[in-house]
Amino acid sequence: MAKITVFEAGWCTHVACVALKGAGLASCRFPSRAYLIETARGRWLWDTGYAQRFLDSTRSGLFAWYRRITPVHFDASAALVLQLREKGLRPGDLNAVMLSHFHGDHIAGLKDFAGVPTWLSGAGWNETRSLRGLAALRQGFIPDLIPAGFESSLLAMESFETIELASSLAPFARGYLAPGADGEIVLVHLPGHAAGHMGAFVNTDEGWVLLAADAAWSPRSYEELVGPSRLAHVIMQDSGAYYRTLQDLHQLHKAGGARICLTHEGAL
Repeated sequence: MAKITVFEAGWCTHVACVALKGAGLASCRFPSRAYLIETARGRWLWDTGYAQRFLDSTRSGLFAWYRRITPVHFDASAALVLQLREKGLRPGDLNAVMLSHFHGDHIAGLKDFAGVPTWLSGAGWNETRSLRGLAALRQGFIPDLIPAGFESSLLAMESFETIELASSLAPFARGYLAPGADGEIVLVHLPGHAAGHMGAFVNTDEGWVLLAADAAWSPRSYEELVGPSRLAHVIMQDSGAYYRTLQDLHQLHKAGGARICLTHEGAL
C-alpha cells in the first residue's frame, strides 16, 4: 500500500470568513501543503507549494496584487526541493509531479523539478497555458513560474486508463489510473475551484485517502456543507460546479469511504 508524507512549503493569511461562512473576521493562516506518495513501484509528488520564485514574481507590477490579497510567508529553507533533499531524495528520484491545478501556490516550485514528468488535467492546462496579464491574475496563474520546455514533460490524466472506482468511494464512480502505481493512485476531476482542478485517491494501509487540493479550505465545509463567502466566488472558475463537488465530498465523508486531505486546511 502507498505511504503519504505531508510537507508544508510556506503559508498565506486571509480573513477567515472568506474561506468559511460565519468564521469571523480574524486573520487565519493557511499552510501550503505538498504530498510525497510512495509505493513499492515509485514516488510521486502532489503539488509543490510556495517557493522563492513566487515572491520574486509577485514583488511588483500587476502580480503584486496576488500577494496583497493573500499575504504570503515563505522562508527559502522551506522549499520543497530542499525538504526532499533532507530525506535523501532528488528530483530525478520522482516518477512524476502531479499538479492539482495551476494556481501560483501549487506550482511555484516547478522550476526545481524541471524535466520531471508532470501529470495534470490536459483540458485545464489548455484553458490556462496562454493566459497573460489580468486574465492570468484573475485565474491565480503566474506564467513566470512555468519552466522552459515544460510542455515536453507533460502527460494529461485524460490519456490514462479510465477505471470504475470501488463502491465505497461513491459518489465518485470513475477515475484515471496512475501509470506504474499498481492501482494505488487514481486521479479524479474535482471541478469548480479552478480550470483542471483534480484530486487523487491514494490507497494506504489505513484505507483510501483523497487528496482534494482546494475543493474546500476547511473540513467544516464538507462535513457541514458550509461554503465560503460569496467573495471567494470571484476566484472560482465555476461556483456551481464548486458546490456540486463540495456535495460529493460531503457524501464521501458521511459514508466514510476515504479520509479527505485539503491543501490549505487552516484552523477554522
